[in-house]
Amino acid sequence: QALFEQLKKYFNKDVTPEEIFYYIYAILYSNTYRVKYAEFLKIDFPRVPFTKNYKLFIQLGKLGKQLADLHLLKSKSLDKTISKFPKSGDNKVEKPIFAENKIWINKEQYFQGVPKKVWEFHMGGYQVLHKWLKDRRSRQLSSGDRANYRKIVMALSETIRIMDEIDAAVQEWPIK
Repeated sequence: QALFEQLKKYFNKDVTPEEIFYYIYAILYSNTYRVKYAEFLKIDFPRVPFTKNYKLFIQLGKLGKQLADLHLLKSKSLDKTISKFPKSGDNKVEKPIFAENKIWINKEQYFQGVPKKVWEFHMGGYQVLHKWLKDRRSRQLSSGDRANYRKIVMALSETIRIMDEIDAAVQEWPIK
Protein backbone atom coordinates (compact mmCIF):
# COMPACT_ATOMS: atom_id res chain seq x y z
CA GLN A 1 0.00 0.00 0.00
CA ALA A 2 2.84 2.38 0.82
CA LEU A 3 4.31 1.85 -2.63
CA PHE A 4 1.00 2.76 -4.30
CA GLU A 5 0.80 5.93 -2.19
CA GLN A 6 4.40 6.88 -2.99
CA LEU A 7 3.91 6.39 -6.73
CA LYS A 8 0.64 8.32 -6.65
CA LYS A 9 2.55 11.16 -4.98
CA TYR A 10 5.30 11.03 -7.64
CA PHE A 11 2.96 10.81 -10.63
CA ASN A 12 -0.20 12.49 -9.34
CA LYS A 13 -1.97 9.44 -10.83
CA ASP A 14 -3.04 6.01 -9.63
CA VAL A 15 -1.03 3.07 -10.90
CA THR A 16 -2.18 -0.52 -11.13
CA PRO A 17 -0.48 -3.57 -9.62
CA GLU A 18 0.13 -4.81 -13.17
CA GLU A 19 1.93 -1.61 -14.14
CA ILE A 20 4.18 -1.96 -11.09
CA PHE A 21 4.83 -5.64 -11.82
CA TYR A 22 5.84 -4.99 -15.43
CA TYR A 23 8.03 -2.04 -14.40
CA ILE A 24 9.86 -4.27 -11.90
CA TYR A 25 10.15 -7.04 -14.49
CA ALA A 26 11.87 -4.60 -16.85
CA ILE A 27 14.24 -3.31 -14.18
CA LEU A 28 15.31 -6.84 -13.26
CA TYR A 29 16.17 -7.47 -16.93
CA SER A 30 18.41 -4.42 -17.24
CA ASN A 31 22.01 -5.47 -17.89
CA THR A 32 23.22 -2.25 -16.28
CA TYR A 33 21.15 -2.87 -13.15
CA ARG A 34 22.42 -6.46 -12.89
CA VAL A 35 26.06 -5.41 -13.22
CA LYS A 36 25.86 -2.32 -10.99
CA TYR A 37 24.07 -4.16 -8.18
CA ALA A 38 25.59 -7.63 -8.71
CA GLU A 39 27.04 -7.89 -5.20
CA PHE A 40 23.76 -6.87 -3.57
CA LEU A 41 21.81 -9.31 -5.75
CA LYS A 42 24.02 -12.16 -4.53
CA ILE A 43 23.39 -11.54 -0.84
CA ASP A 44 19.96 -9.97 -0.57
CA PHE A 45 16.60 -9.55 -2.25
CA PRO A 46 16.77 -7.14 -5.16
CA ARG A 47 16.10 -3.54 -4.30
CA VAL A 48 14.13 -1.99 -7.11
CA PRO A 49 14.65 1.72 -7.74
CA PHE A 50 11.48 3.56 -8.71
CA THR A 51 11.55 6.51 -11.02
CA LYS A 52 9.70 9.76 -10.40
CA ASN A 53 9.35 10.14 -14.17
CA TYR A 54 5.90 8.85 -15.18
CA LYS A 55 6.79 8.55 -18.88
CA LEU A 56 9.82 6.40 -18.01
CA PHE A 57 7.72 4.31 -15.62
CA ILE A 58 5.17 3.61 -18.39
CA GLN A 59 7.88 3.00 -21.03
CA LEU A 60 9.66 0.46 -18.81
CA GLY A 61 6.34 -1.14 -17.88
CA LYS A 62 5.55 -1.70 -21.56
CA LEU A 63 8.96 -3.30 -22.10
CA GLY A 64 8.43 -5.45 -19.00
CA LYS A 65 5.07 -6.61 -20.37
CA GLN A 66 6.70 -7.53 -23.68
CA LEU A 67 9.29 -9.58 -21.77
CA ALA A 68 6.67 -11.35 -19.65
CA ASP A 69 4.65 -12.24 -22.76
CA LEU A 70 7.80 -13.59 -24.42
CA HIS A 71 8.74 -15.65 -21.39
CA LEU A 72 5.26 -17.13 -21.15
CA LEU A 73 5.46 -17.85 -24.92
CA LYS A 74 2.33 -15.73 -25.43
CA SER A 75 3.83 -12.99 -27.59
CA LYS A 76 2.61 -12.66 -31.17
CA SER A 77 6.23 -11.96 -32.18
CA LEU A 78 6.90 -15.69 -31.62
CA ASP A 79 4.72 -16.56 -34.61
CA LYS A 80 7.73 -15.70 -36.77
CA THR A 81 10.89 -17.56 -35.80
CA ILE A 82 14.54 -17.09 -36.75
CA SER A 83 15.56 -20.74 -36.60
CA LYS A 84 14.74 -23.82 -38.65
CA PHE A 85 14.98 -27.58 -38.18
CA PRO A 86 15.76 -28.57 -41.78
CA LYS A 87 16.69 -32.27 -41.69
CA SER A 88 14.46 -35.23 -41.02
CA GLY A 89 15.66 -38.13 -38.96
CA ASP A 90 14.99 -39.82 -35.64
CA ASN A 91 14.90 -36.45 -33.77
CA LYS A 92 16.73 -38.00 -30.83
CA VAL A 93 18.67 -35.63 -28.59
CA GLU A 94 22.19 -36.90 -27.99
CA LYS A 95 24.73 -34.27 -26.99
CA PRO A 96 23.79 -30.69 -27.93
CA ILE A 97 26.66 -28.91 -29.67
CA PHE A 98 26.72 -25.34 -31.00
CA ALA A 99 28.76 -24.57 -34.11
CA GLU A 100 28.36 -21.97 -36.87
CA ASN A 101 24.90 -20.79 -35.79
CA LYS A 102 23.63 -24.37 -35.60
CA ILE A 103 22.62 -26.37 -32.55
CA TRP A 104 23.28 -30.01 -33.31
CA ILE A 105 21.07 -32.44 -31.39
CA ASN A 106 22.71 -35.50 -32.96
CA LYS A 107 25.16 -36.24 -35.79
CA GLU A 108 22.62 -35.50 -38.55
CA GLN A 109 20.07 -33.02 -37.18
CA TYR A 110 20.27 -29.44 -36.00
CA PHE A 111 18.45 -26.18 -35.45
CA GLN A 112 19.92 -23.59 -37.81
CA GLY A 113 19.88 -19.82 -37.66
CA VAL A 114 20.63 -19.50 -33.94
CA PRO A 115 22.87 -16.51 -33.15
CA LYS A 116 25.75 -17.23 -30.79
CA LYS A 117 24.55 -14.63 -28.26
CA VAL A 118 21.18 -16.42 -28.11
CA TRP A 119 22.87 -19.81 -27.60
CA GLU A 120 25.04 -18.31 -24.82
CA PHE A 121 22.16 -16.52 -23.03
CA HIS A 122 21.98 -17.42 -19.34
CA MET A 123 19.00 -17.10 -17.03
CA GLY A 124 18.97 -18.18 -13.40
CA GLY A 125 22.49 -19.57 -13.73
CA TYR A 126 21.62 -21.80 -16.70
CA GLN A 127 22.40 -21.59 -20.38
CA VAL A 128 18.76 -21.75 -21.47
CA LEU A 129 18.94 -23.47 -24.86
CA HIS A 130 21.53 -26.00 -23.76
CA LYS A 131 19.63 -26.85 -20.58
CA TRP A 132 16.35 -27.36 -22.44
CA LEU A 133 17.97 -29.91 -24.76
CA LYS A 134 20.04 -31.51 -22.00
CA ASP A 135 16.84 -32.15 -20.04
CA ARG A 136 15.57 -34.10 -23.08
CA ARG A 137 18.72 -36.14 -23.70
CA SER A 138 18.02 -39.64 -25.08
CA ARG A 139 14.47 -38.62 -26.03
CA GLN A 140 12.95 -37.94 -29.40
CA LEU A 141 11.72 -34.42 -30.01
CA SER A 142 8.14 -34.32 -31.26
CA SER A 143 7.08 -31.76 -33.84
CA GLY A 144 5.56 -29.77 -30.95
CA ASP A 145 8.86 -29.91 -29.05
CA ARG A 146 10.74 -28.65 -32.09
CA ALA A 147 8.26 -25.83 -32.67
CA ASN A 148 8.43 -24.89 -28.98
CA TYR A 149 12.23 -24.84 -29.05
CA ARG A 150 12.19 -22.55 -32.08
CA LYS A 151 9.84 -20.21 -30.16
CA ILE A 152 12.25 -20.24 -27.23
CA VAL A 153 15.09 -19.29 -29.58
CA MET A 154 12.99 -16.37 -30.82
CA ALA A 155 11.94 -15.39 -27.28
CA LEU A 156 15.57 -15.23 -26.18
CA SER A 157 16.54 -13.21 -29.24
CA GLU A 158 13.76 -10.73 -28.49
CA THR A 159 14.69 -10.71 -24.77
CA ILE A 160 18.22 -9.63 -25.65
CA ARG A 161 16.86 -6.86 -27.89
CA ILE A 162 14.46 -5.61 -25.21
CA MET A 163 17.17 -5.70 -22.54
CA ASP A 164 19.15 -3.30 -24.71
CA GLU A 165 16.06 -1.07 -25.05
CA ILE A 166 15.67 -1.00 -21.27
CA ASP A 167 19.27 0.06 -20.81
CA ALA A 168 18.86 2.75 -23.47
CA ALA A 169 15.73 4.09 -21.73
CA VAL A 170 17.39 4.35 -18.31
CA GLN A 171 20.06 7.00 -18.68
CA GLU A 172 21.57 6.71 -15.19
CA TRP A 173 21.53 4.59 -12.06
CA PRO A 174 20.07 5.04 -9.60
CA ILE A 175 17.03 5.98 -11.66
CA LYS A 176 15.82 9.55 -11.29
